[in-house]
Amino acid sequence: MSATDSGAGFESPCLTAKQAAVYLHLNEKKLYELANSREIPAARIGGKWLFPRQLLDDWLLEQAHGGLFTDRLLIAGSGDPLLAAAVDALAPDLGAQALVAYSATGAVPGIEQLVRRRVELSLLHWGDAQHSVAQHATLLRSYPGHARWTLVRVALREQGVLLRPRFAGQPLEKLAGQEVRWAMRRAGSGSQHFLASALTDCGLRVEDCSAVTTAGSERDAVALLARDEADCTPGSRAAATEAGLAFLALGWAALDVALPREVFFRHLFQQLLARLGAPDLRHLAARLGGYDLTPLGQVLPL
Repeated sequence: MSATDSGAGFESPCLTAKQAAVYLHLNEKKLYELANSREIPAARIGGKWLFPRQLLDDWLLEQAHGGLFTDRLLIAGSGDPLLAAAVDALAPDLGAQALVAYSATGAVPGIEQLVRRRVELSLLHWGDAQHSVAQHATLLRSYPGHARWTLVRVALREQGVLLRPRFAGQPLEKLAGQEVRWAMRRAGSGSQHFLASALTDCGLRVEDCSAVTTAGSERDAVALLARDEADCTPGSRAAATEAGLAFLALGWAALDVALPREVFFRHLFQQLLARLGAPDLRHLAARLGGYDLTPLGQVLPL
């Protein structure tokens, strides 16, 4: 047996099947079973299996936990009606066996919670969909611990301004220039960041808008419009449809989740992805409008 076959060269970022079997103290038959069932991180390239060594280490650590914290999935970050619906739909299936909970804190606060390991997932959107891969990677790389994270795409989502019906059809320039009452979002909100970029493209600033209050979440902002305490707020088409509000489209953003690599392999996370892709959730996405679920589950580079 050669040095390569015996497992030497473990410093390589990718291991062959023989090397991985030695590394994990498994026989090759069992290793192939795990790879074919997608229970272990592996990639089939040119008819051969390759095993990323770092992901093997993460997977092994996850197995060694003996189930510690694998029965919970705490989600923070950007608010989204479809993700909230998926969590609500998953909860009855889990019963008392596991906990999946979602707190819409805003994109940047969600990442900060992820840094502190208070949550397992953080949903974010930061800028337009076209540049999202680079923008999200740049944002996440500014935080300690990002090297152990994975970025997974959930959907593309239409962003804009939610409006009380009497303001329907008004362009952004008029909404910013008139005495229109804005419910702005907190610093670190992806929707607020998207609005600021759209205003800049029009030669305007957030300060040009008549802000009367600041909402802590998209649902808080919708409630302000419902109570006639504000006329418009940045947010998604889905939220506007859900609340029966008018909507001014400004563009598309990408919804991604950042998570530790070991969490990616947890059954709870995979169940959540499966729930998002289920027919009833896809039907809901179509009814709400402003979603493209084509890239659901795509792993992105950091």
